[in-house]
Amino acid sequence: QVQLVESGGGLVQPGGSLRLSCAASGSIFMLNAMDWYRQAPGKERELVARATTGGSTTYADSVKGRFTISRDNPKNTVTLQMNGLTPEDTAVYYCHALGYSDYTKPHDEWWGQGTQVTVSS
Repeated sequence: QVQLVESGGGLVQPGGSLRLSCAASGSIFMLNAMDWYRQAPGKERELVARATTGGSTTYADSVKGRFTISRDNPKNTVTLQMNGLTPEDTAVYYCHALGYSDYTKPHDEWWGQGTQVTVSS
């Protein structure tokens, strides 16, 4: 199994920055993608940013130009640098991964437990 552990959430004022980190551990054969999702109260979970093994990145329109995802493939880590935060960014942020825990296993996905990000003055 693959375990994902997030860190870096907290309280920040509007316009501030936070950096989230996620480390994958356990039985890992290959992780095709590592992502960040978020879920605000009363809203559905949404994809914030994705980084693939090949180096491509995808962002939600709402965070383009403000957030940057980066991935260290050998270390199986992914970070999300968040700048220009607004109250609308307040949510629980989840690390997510897609891939294979073993070459004999089917494609799978895993979730971290989430870290709270609160943007408020």
